[in-house]
Amino acid sequence: MEENEYTMGESIYIFRNGTLSRKDDNILMTDLNGEKKNLRIEVLDEIYLFGEVTLNTKLLNIASQNNVVIHIFNYYGFYSGSFFPRERKISGNIIVEQVRNYDDLIKRLKLAKKFVCTAAANIYRNLRYYNGRGIDLKRDMIEIESLQNKISKSTGISELMGIEGNIRKIYYACWNKIINQDINFNKRTKRPPDNMINSMISFINSLIYSTVLSEIYKTHLHPAISFLHEPGERRFSLALDIAEVFKPLIGDRMIFSMLNKNQLNENDFEYDSNFTYIKESSRRKIMEEYDKRLERVIMHRDLGREVSYRYLIRLECYKIIKHIIGEKDYNGFVIWW
Repeated sequence: MEENEYTMGESIYIFRNGTLSRKDDNILMTDLNGEKKNLRIEVLDEIYLFGEVTLNTKLLNIASQNNVVIHIFNYYGFYSGSFFPRERKISGNIIVEQVRNYDDLIKRLKLAKKFVCTAAANIYRNLRYYNGRGIDLKRDMIEIESLQNKISKSTGISELMGIEGNIRKIYYACWNKIINQDINFNKRTKRPPDNMINSMISFINSLIYSTVLSEIYKTHLHPAISFLHEPGERRFSLALDIAEVFKPLIGDRMIFSMLNKNQLNENDFEYDSNFTYIKESSRRKIMEEYDKRLERVIMHRDLGREVSYRYLIRLECYKIIKHIIGEKDYNGFVIWW
């Protein structure tokens, strides 16, 4: 698929326990009460499994034949893994160039800096938005600007990651001012998330990660060869790189909106020792809002037509491909509104 082609399938989110099975040339979901739902495989793009769902090789075969990706989440709603059909978009040349751009420190650092610059610009844009609405964030914005100026001067990946971490530390410290609930959010904690904000960030970031992974799959890029995050076993680290660009736009703005509109509050969370997780009914609310946001459209400045937030992610993949083959330098997507 080239970047001037624009086809998107449906995403299905399954919270019920039950069975996914193949029926003729389609996929059938049967819950524990015997209720059945046809998932219309001809328009299906990806399935998100949040319940305890049984499936077999017949189901996986038809999913593979129809290029349907299946993302699996655990009991607490955190990402566990994905089933990807056999690769249908393979380009030895692009994979070789992707490896060369990773293996050459100068080339790798150039791309890694772009990811951090873009993420920082989008973070700054979020703060500017709320600063313009009466929340005093000027000092925080100045501190982030100072760190942004250091990105181009960094000489290694670890130094660059340190700058990125400091930017996010300042950014997260602003959330107590931005969110009009008593959240008492002091720092980002991942394993395990220890309060409602950390739980929301972890859950929504895992959704963004899996969506980015699905969009990478539709291109010639290899998801395990990354530039900012270190490639490693058991993770698709390129999805982590690209997700950095879109967290402020899709994830953070969604958290601000849902909490400030009181769509979610502390009653939507369960507390277990020092571990906080989102109730199933509340995860459904988040998924509904997340799906809406992926389908939001903007007028794309270069393409001259409306594209969805989801498609912006795929366009980011195409820009990375153009960069690694030497066609055009990569510049990440920066929020302008």
